[in-house]
Amino acid sequence: MEIPEQFLVSETSAWLVNHRINSALPGYLMVSSRTFTNDLSDLSVEALAEFGPLLAKAQKALGKVLGAKRVYIGRYGHAPGLSIHFHIIPVYDWVEALFWQDERYRLLQTFAEGPGETATDGAELTFFIWREFCEKAEPPPIQGPSVAEAVELLRKAMH
Repeated sequence: MEIPEQFLVSETSAWLVNHRINSALPGYLMVSSRTFTNDLSDLSVEALAEFGPLLAKAQKALGKVLGAKRVYIGRYGHAPGLSIHFHIIPVYDWVEALFWQDERYRLLQTFAEGPGETATDGAELTFFIWREFCEKAEPPPIQGPSVAEAVELLRKAMH
């Protein structure tokens, strides 16, 4: 899959980092292998050696440049025609506040230690982000830089 230039953030000899094309959440990144495979064990030692530092650099940039409270990193898909790729999902305070304000997501609520205290986990927030910022025709309003501005900021930070 060809990544449009306006979404490309960074690249190494083995990996491409881009903003998720269909995400309205600024800073939602994808890291894709340049080698077509769906199995990490098929990648070269050099590609695997680049991978960890690249994830760390992306996480650091999302925290320092965009103020992400948390950063989730995971592999979820195995779509035919796409090489192995990973999602890097920033969770901002304002995103978590939107999650707690949306009564539809209270059905997912889990309970923390102690009476009356509530908490959530990464799966619930990831689900919220996917539904609200990636799949909705009209996502919630964002706070802070736009997607285009976030891409520019992250390009500079990850250069």
